[in-house]
Amino acid sequence: MSVKNPPCKFVRNSYSMNKKVSVARLSVASNTLLIALKLTVGLLSGSVSIISEAIHSLMDLVAAVIAFFAVRVSDIPADERHPYGHGKFENVSGVIEALLIVGAAVWIVVEAIHKIENPGEPEFVLLGATVMLVSAVVNYFVSRKLYKVAKETDSVALEADALHLKTDVYTSLGVGLGLLLLWITGIPLIDPIIAILVALLILWESFQLLKKAFTPLLDVSLDESEVSRINEILAARNLKYHDLKTRKAGNYRFVEFHLELPAGMVLAEVHRHCDDIEEILKTQLEHLTVTIHVEPVGKA
Repeated sequence: MSVKNPPCKFVRNSYSMNKKVSVARLSVASNTLLIALKLTVGLLSGSVSIISEAIHSLMDLVAAVIAFFAVRVSDIPADERHPYGHGKFENVSGVIEALLIVGAAVWIVVEAIHKIENPGEPEFVLLGATVMLVSAVVNYFVSRKLYKVAKETDSVALEADALHLKTDVYTSLGVGLGLLLLWITGIPLIDPIIAILVALLILWESFQLLKKAFTPLLDVSLDESEVSRINEILAARNLKYHDLKTRKAGNYRFVEFHLELPAGMVLAEVHRHCDDIEEILKTQLEHLTVTIHVEPVGKA
C-alpha cells in the first residue's frame, strides 16, 4: 500500500536538487581553472609529475561533469519506463568515474617510466610547486563543500566527486613538496617517482569509489544501521512481519515486507494501519518507498 506524499515534499526535493546542481557547477568551474594552470606549467616545465596532476584534474573535471548530469537525472520523478525512479544514474556515474580514474593512473605510470628511461631536469620548478600548492588549497575548500552537500542530500555522485578532489589535495601537496625537494637537491629522478606515487594513490581511490558505486547496482540491502532501525520501529509497534527486504538506488531507499494482520480486520482499517507504518518509517529514513504485503492471520 502507498500513501500520498505531503505537499512540502516536492519543494524539499527541488531545494535538494538545486543544492546538488549548484555545488556540481562549482566543482566543474574549479577543475577547469586548475587544469589550465597545471597543464600550462607542466608543458612549460616538462615535469611529468605536474602533467600527471593535470591529467588527474582532467579526470576530476570529467567526473564533475558526469556528477553534474547524474544529479540532475537522478532526481527526475519515476515514470512509465522507470517506475522505481532514476536514482541509479548516480551509481552508474560513479562506476564510469572510477574506470576513468584507472585509465588516468595507467597513463601516468607509463609516462613516468618513460621519464625514468629518458631523464631530464624540469624547468620552472618553483612556479610548478606554487601552482600545486594553490591547487591543494582550492580543492580542499571545494571538496569540503561537496562532502557537506553530498551528506545532506545522500548523493553518491557528489560524494564520488568530493573523493576525487580530496585525493587531489594530497597528490597536489605531494607533487608540490617533491618539486621543492627537486629544486633543492637537483635530482631529476624525484619527478617521475612522485608521479608513480600519485598514480598508486589514484588507483586506490578508484577501487574505493568502484566498490561504493557498483554494489547498489546489484540491489544489496541498506546499511546494517538502517535495517536495524527499520526492525526497531516495527518491533516497537508489536507488529508481526517477515520477508523484510531493502535496497537503494542513488539516494532513494526501498523497503518491503509481509505484514500479518487479523483476518477479520476491515479493509479500511488495514489501509489506515499500513499508512501509519509507512509514515513513521518515512520520518526516520529519507526518500523512502514502502511496499507492504498484508497476510491475514486467524479466522475472519
